[in-house]
Amino acid sequence: MWCWINGKASPVSEGAVSVIDHGFTVGDGVFETLKTVDGTPFALSRHLHRLSRSAVGLGLPVPDLDLIRAAAAEVLAAQSYPFGALRITYTSGPGPLGSSRGDEGATVAVVSMPATPWPPTTRIASSRWPRNERSPLAGLKTTSYAENAVCLADARTVGASEAVLANLAGNLCEGTGSNIFVVIDGKTYTPPVADGCLAGITRDLVLEWCDVEERSMPMSVLQTADELFITSSTRDVHPVDRVDDRHLDAPGPVTAAIARVFALNSAKDPDPA
Repeated sequence: MWCWINGKASPVSEGAVSVIDHGFTVGDGVFETLKTVDGTPFALSRHLHRLSRSAVGLGLPVPDLDLIRAAAAEVLAAQSYPFGALRITYTSGPGPLGSSRGDEGATVAVVSMPATPWPPTTRIASSRWPRNERSPLAGLKTTSYAENAVCLADARTVGASEAVLANLAGNLCEGTGSNIFVVIDGKTYTPPVADGCLAGITRDLVLEWCDVEERSMPMSVLQTADELFITSSTRDVHPVDRVDDRHLDAPGPVTAAIARVFALNSAKDPDPA
């Protein structure tokens, strides 16, 4: 794998970040992960804009998006894959061993890595822990991911590839690294960002390209919906064939139609405005 850290490109084995970097010590940073196909990143502009929004929401300086775009190009020119992932991380940089930030400047890291395509359908599990929609980090893609790691590890003990969380109000919210969609009587719904979910890039494109309504829904909808699918930057539109102990025929007709629209539109333009 190849990386770029604060202006220096190198193999990942030679890359280094300070052990007192706040992204490492307290998770004080933001990130983006996007898919690459034969070295071409998908929706890079949208990911960079969200990176900037997350940074501002965390109180960090606005990142130099032109610099990050150039770094991504350099890394992908050095190492690309038929199907890969590009990770962009932006932290507050080195700081004290506590919550106070330092003044040495931000850290920017870009890594290109191979990815494994997801299977045609997937299994999800309801998480026993909720998402706090009132958290100061709600809606921001931060490196403070330990909560997600715990929830996902728990879901994987039952064979699921993703954990889906309710919010504190008991409404369906999101997965640890995905957005959730439900189909009821031929109509498609997804939780609004006000319920605490991240405004995923794939989620936003599905909302723009397909007939989908944002709606608050109880967590119990997972047990009654006709179809379910999750979306993420590496999954695209991923049909769900099992949630907890419930089996579903997947992909259902609505999910299949949305997946086709997404595939066609994303193939036309690798960087949709």
